[in-house]
Amino acid sequence: MGGDEELLRLVAAGDAAALARLYERHAGPLYGYLLRLAGDRMTAEEILQDTMLAVWRSAGAFEGRAKVSTWLFGVARRQAHNRLRGRPGPEPVGGDLPERADQSAGPEELAIAAAGGTPAAAAVDRLPEHHRDVIALVFVAGLPLADVADVLGIPVGTVKSRLYHARAAIAAALIAQEVPE
Repeated sequence: MGGDEELLRLVAAGDAAALARLYERHAGPLYGYLLRLAGDRMTAEEILQDTMLAVWRSAGAFEGRAKVSTWLFGVARRQAHNRLRGRPGPEPVGGDLPERADQSAGPEELAIAAAGGTPAAAAVDRLPEHHRDVIALVFVAGLPLADVADVLGIPVGTVKSRLYHARAAIAAALIAQEVPE
């Protein structure tokens, strides 16, 4: 099958196989992002399923102003916020690595996943939601800053500022706990 835009056009036309192919291509990074937001595997998996259902229902609304992957992260983010609204921040992921849908995770994603339950993970969990979103999209999902800006609907400069402040807050928390950066 073709590229992501072609797959999304096929999904909009009701092609379930095209949706399955999109899932195969993007489930790993989406799951990693959702796990960071939700804090537990079961909730992240449920939100991923909600995301794919929303993609099935709204594929025809894709306007092509962003990459399909960026659009998918936006759908996932909205689904996560709908599901998690009013819930306290994510609980740290247990000490073991989460089961991964995508075995080709990058070093940043593996480091953050492995940090579950560590002082670094606790510092991330204490960040304001808008900083956690940026950290998750940049380091867990591996999105470029421009794509993060598209997903969040904010300027790239704001993404950079939030990333800077999030990193500074994490570093300060680790220094206060005398944990090497």
